Amino acid sequence: MHKFAFVIHPIKPQDAARKYPIAKYMPDWLIESFYGRKKPFIGSHVTGVESKTGAKTEGVFIICPLTPDMMLHKLPLEAVYEKLIYCSEVAKSEGAEIMGLGAFTSVVGDGGVTVAKHSPIAITTGNSYTIATSIQGALKACAMIGIEPENSNLAVVGATGSIGRTCAKILSPQFQKTVCVGRDQVRTQAVADECVRATASIDVESIRDADVVITVTSAGADLIFPEHLKPGAIVCDVARPRDVSAKVASERPDVLVIEGGVVAVPGKDINFNFNFGFPPKTAFACMSETMMLALEGKIENFTLGKDVSVGQVEEMIRLADKHGFELAGFRSFEKAVPDEAIDRARLARLQPGMA
Repeated sequence: MHKFAFVIHPIKPQDAARKYPIAKYMPDWLIESFYGRKKPFIGSHVTGVESKTGAKTEGVFIICPLTPDMMLHKLPLEAVYEKLIYCSEVAKSEGAEIMGLGAFTSVVGDGGVTVAKHSPIAITTGNSYTIATSIQGALKACAMIGIEPENSNLAVVGATGSIGRTCAKILSPQFQKTVCVGRDQVRTQAVADECVRATASIDVESIRDADVVITVTSAGADLIFPEHLKPGAIVCDVARPRDVSAKVASERPDVLVIEGGVVAVPGKDINFNFNFGFPPKTAFACMSETMMLALEGKIENFTLGKDVSVGQVEEMIRLADKHGFELAGFRSFEKAVPDEAIDRARLARLQPGMA
């Protein structure tokens, strides 16, 4: 059996209250000060993951006590790397042979390259399978609410990132038109040039005509608001923290917002021993990639850096099918998407003037 480890971290300071209830009464700056002094530690042991081939794996979730804001703005990059390398040493001490970097730990700095150079075990960011499930989820949602990609517009927000770029390259040939949205016009145009029928923009307002939006930035804050979205649009929010404002859920019931990368993990007796807000036996796609590589015995650095190839995405789709990982329905803002939400988006598209 090949074992795995996966790094998770608090999205906001108050997440500390899940383990330390007193944190509910502490200001954010004090919690972050505590986080900064604390070493990564084991959050839970994962058991019962079993492929349909009969292969098994188990592992650990390692908690890196850093928020996105700390990683991006409040700590030197070298200090963040030091924490993540320490995570890999903890993982090895638990018998893990490969470690996945979750959420912001997968995008900070050079996307795992430096961590992999200093880690005693293999490293992956999980971005290849995150891309695969984002694409699968978006296309499945299109079929459910009546969007024909060949007659519709796509927007990819965060197109210069490793996930956004590859999503745009794979999906753009299927859509009538694609707009790639990034922070730098030159870099965003370079991505658009790699796509089919695509333009570049540095203005989030340019998504107003999109029927399907894939958003996967490292903004760390709300980026997409109700006024940005077309009636009946699908928004696949892959970012953590999410890019889509909670106002969209309350003010735009005609829009279908789904979270990318929610996966059913194979195995009858799976126990993550940790509540990250998903139904039992489901996980993020990045977690699932790490588990799949362990099940396959593919103990090597896999998805690293700022580029993810189409070949890597196709390889993870193949491994998912082989081992029994699959999309687990849709979730939005930490809840399952009800049939009524899909119906509302479908009806919105039947209004006069809509496709």
